[in-house]
Amino acid sequence: MGSRQFFIDMKLNILFVLKWICLSIILGGLCGLIGSAFHVSVDYVSELRMEHSWIVYLLPLGGLFIVYLYHQVHLDYEPGTNTIIQSVRQQEKVPVLLAPAIFLATVVTHLFGGSSGREGAALQIGGSLATSLGQLLHFDKKEMSILIMCGMSAVFSALFGTPLTATLFSMEVVSVGIFYYAAFVPCLCSSLVSLQIAQWLGCQKVSYQLLDVLQIDISTVLRLILFTFIIACFSIVFVLMMHYSHKIFHQYFKSPYVRVVVGSCILIILVLLFGYHYLGAGMEVVDQAIYATVLPYDFIMKAIFTAITIGCGFKGGEIVPTFFIGSTLGYILAIFLGFNPHIGASLGLIAMFCCVINSPLTSIVLGIELFGSMNLIPIAIVVAFGYVLSGYFSLYQAQKIVYSKTSPEFINKNAK
Repeated sequence: MGSRQFFIDMKLNILFVLKWICLSIILGGLCGLIGSAFHVSVDYVSELRMEHSWIVYLLPLGGLFIVYLYHQVHLDYEPGTNTIIQSVRQQEKVPVLLAPAIFLATVVTHLFGGSSGREGAALQIGGSLATSLGQLLHFDKKEMSILIMCGMSAVFSALFGTPLTATLFSMEVVSVGIFYYAAFVPCLCSSLVSLQIAQWLGCQKVSYQLLDVLQIDISTVLRLILFTFIIACFSIVFVLMMHYSHKIFHQYFKSPYVRVVVGSCILIILVLLFGYHYLGAGMEVVDQAIYATVLPYDFIMKAIFTAITIGCGFKGGEIVPTFFIGSTLGYILAIFLGFNPHIGASLGLIAMFCCVINSPLTSIVLGIELFGSMNLIPIAIVVAFGYVLSGYFSLYQAQKIVYSKTSPEFINKNAK
């Protein structure tokens, strides 16, 4: 390479970095503000619901409002996280009105007790805000894809306080087997800016303190493999529950208004039978799994509540319920397999997360950001085996499996 070409390349790299630092400050700041407002809103209505438990019986009204809202902003086709993933890979635009719609709809879902998370809304808000900025700046399709990944990372980071996980998630989740390295600097910068804004506004990051270390030997490794196999099997069950719940509601109830009312009534009946334990996101139960104790059937009940909530038309996300399911199942499995159930809860959370989104590097970094590096080897074991044993199932059917999980082979198939 000649010296002239070297300086040309260096100039282009420097301009790229400067351009995306500026854009990341703008987008990260905007996403930090909106993400913080979303975080505070969801926490407020969740506390309000827990103080006034009768609110859950108004769940059908909340569902009707969400359906009406999406109809009014011409989002009857119900765009979601799959829409964001497709927009990155196929370089399509995200509906601009998706941000306010999913913001309000998720807050309403949590107010009335729907079992959903908030990261799905975060990804949709971030993607929609990024599209608005990209259109304002007249970005081309390739630049728009990077900007959408920046938006995804930024709001995710603001909500959970895990900037590295947020950065890697948007780069890894779109196409399994491919990393969008061109988005590394932009996504990292936007995540850090957004996190700083959220912390200034008082949003607390999610993290846990575990004092015990799982000692690694042959017996422990074998038990961890069995542990992960069971987690992977249930992750497939959970993914199928989510997909078929959506199909069944749409097949038997053509009207979205009827659909959401029927689903609401089923949830109310389940609340009368099993209590309020499985409403909302459920992070308080994750805390119980890591620091106290949980019920042996918590994981299956949360899966049922979440599948019905999302399937009938309420909004939110599936990842925080996945944390609930993974941590409670991991707790129970650890007791049977003879190791610390609180470590089991942390490993179950990480393993289930990896199994349902097919993103191993993101999952390892999530484990470190949430639990520290004391149990890094066990985290790596459950992530590695969970990634393979969960097959090609995913919560996001728009996810593309580009390379095989078991062979260096290009397969380019959609997730199941």
